[in-house]
Amino acid sequence: VQLQASGGGLIQAGGSLRLSCAASGRTFSTNVMGWFRQAPGKEREFVAGIQGTGNATNYARSVRGRFTISRDYAKNAVYLQMNSLKPEDTAVYYCAASRYSTVVRTTIHDYNHWGQGTQVTVSS
Repeated sequence: VQLQASGGGLIQAGGSLRLSCAASGRTFSTNVMGWFRQAPGKEREFVAGIQGTGNATNYARSVRGRFTISRDYAKNAVYLQMNSLKPEDTAVYYCAASRYSTVVRTTIHDYNHWGQGTQVTVSS
């Protein structure tokens, strides 16, 4: 089972990036999928999540209105569209699959499969 995150990079404040997370080894179509991020010296934090059995989403307050999570069941993939990026969005972004299918939980302990992370750096 593998989650492969990609799409990170260096971008100026105000720009946009789209992160992708491709799953292999099994389908996660019924699992809640989430994006987390970890900045240097800080704990890993929840960014966004999407239901497995529906399309309900949940976002951290800091990204609400700027980021959009979506998934493609056919491709077994999840995406994070990030707009109006700010320097404080700089972090390594991780995708993760939860053991749950309906409630989009926000703690790392509720996710049991993790990708390797992709670096997002936003310059001012």
